[in-house]
Amino acid sequence: MAREQLQVLNALDVARTQWYHFTAIVIAGMGFFTDAYDLFCISLVTKLLGRIYYFDPNSASPGTLPPNVAAAVNGVAFCGTLTGQLFFGWLGDKMGRKKVYGMTLMLMVICSIASGLSFGHTAKGVIATLCFFRFWLGFGIGGDYPLSATIMSEYANKKTRGAFIAAVFAMQGFGILTGGIVAIIISAAFKNQFDAPAYKDDRGGSTVPQADNIWRLILMLGALPAALTYYWRMKMPETARYTALVAKNAKQAAADMSKVLQVNITEEKERVEELTMRESNNFGLFSREFARRHGLHLLGTTTTWFLLDIAFYSQNLFQKDIFSTIGWIPKADTMNAIEEVFRIARSQTLIALCGTVPGYWFTVLFIDTIGRFAIQLMGFFFMTVFMLGLAIPYHHWTTSGNHIGFVVMYGLTFFFANFGPNSTTFIVPAEIFPARLRSTCHGISAAAGKAGAIVGAFGFLYSAQSRDMSHRDKGYPPGIGVRNSLFVLAVCNLLGMVFTFLVPESKGKSLEELSGENEEAEQTAWTAASKPPV
Repeated sequence: MAREQLQVLNALDVARTQWYHFTAIVIAGMGFFTDAYDLFCISLVTKLLGRIYYFDPNSASPGTLPPNVAAAVNGVAFCGTLTGQLFFGWLGDKMGRKKVYGMTLMLMVICSIASGLSFGHTAKGVIATLCFFRFWLGFGIGGDYPLSATIMSEYANKKTRGAFIAAVFAMQGFGILTGGIVAIIISAAFKNQFDAPAYKDDRGGSTVPQADNIWRLILMLGALPAALTYYWRMKMPETARYTALVAKNAKQAAADMSKVLQVNITEEKERVEELTMRESNNFGLFSREFARRHGLHLLGTTTTWFLLDIAFYSQNLFQKDIFSTIGWIPKADTMNAIEEVFRIARSQTLIALCGTVPGYWFTVLFIDTIGRFAIQLMGFFFMTVFMLGLAIPYHHWTTSGNHIGFVVMYGLTFFFANFGPNSTTFIVPAEIFPARLRSTCHGISAAAGKAGAIVGAFGFLYSAQSRDMSHRDKGYPPGIGVRNSLFVLAVCNLLGMVFTFLVPESKGKSLEELSGENEEAEQTAWTAASKPPV
């Protein structure tokens, strides 16, 4: 049986859309803007790193990072992100969302700059330093996932909560887009200033010394948006749900939200004490009661996010390899290093502009109408269809010259990833778990996703590159590794559809209704009723 909601929480649930909602979206969203920029800009410069530090004119693929180095450079930030999601997710429930929020942002700023300043006397030294700083950059990024999602869900009203959380996550699309635009601008500026000749048999012929500045500038600029929002993050009050239900400070919760909502809210100290002291609201993460109430929910959020990120991050990281295979980006030996960065950035920016960004905002528009479940199921279905559409006739796409058709279908997989599970897997874990475990459970779900991203970065990327190298040596056509990877990713999406049925629909319900925090102690009543008569 549901109980009457606390006044401070009810005021948040029924609040009309106000300026503070948009302020919270921008403040939290700029963290995700930075996250996406930092995580995905590395794929823009990996080929340049190969040209600068691993150029071997006698190799079958001169100027290409070895598969193990490419996997490390692309994937080490995901390892940091995974650990950061678990650690900061747990810390957000222990110390509060606001206290931890500033830590993650400063870590991102410092490590973005440090990544661009990576040093070393040898190629291995530079790459090792880069990987070190990108691990800690990922650690800070990881903390932003559970904290931003939880803060936005706890600030939002129940009518448009899905759209608000989706809008925070949609900033990721702008981060990806901005990364491509920044790379285009920087590479174009250097290209015009230092017009290097085409590929030659010596290292200096294809890569002017100034090219080393390009990747450093691209990485360091990721610190700027995070630094600009630090002050505003520190000004945000703690969420009322944490203050009231976890910290048990009714007075502070009422004062904070009275100021934010510009209404008078009574503190209801006795009601807060009653809710927080109730035994049914004090079970732990590893308790039987949690397993009974939310075990299947957590299994659903972790598996779907894991499967989604295998596909989503694999697609992002080997975009450049796919574009090279279909001939959309010319062979390396026909252009200099700066031109190659420019063309890769231009290709990825086009995909982001036409497929990635619109997908996010379709979710914002329709999630509170269609619902989380339907959007996630639809997204996984169409991702499966379009990946099979790429993989089955793969040799047709690579030999017929029909590059436009391939790029359109490839862009649609990104559209339905973002108008689908890439958004909903972020939103739902911030809604369905109790306040005292919300950040932790979101962190666990997000960490499962990053485990999938690691599989994509280290597994599929390494496998596709190494297979293609061996096939080229044997005279087979290029792209066989990429084609096989697309088949596996289609299977991952199909499994994602299956596990979606474990995730509840959260549209239009209050957070306490979803988590059961505002219900009577039904377990006690059930136990008493089930006792045999004396």
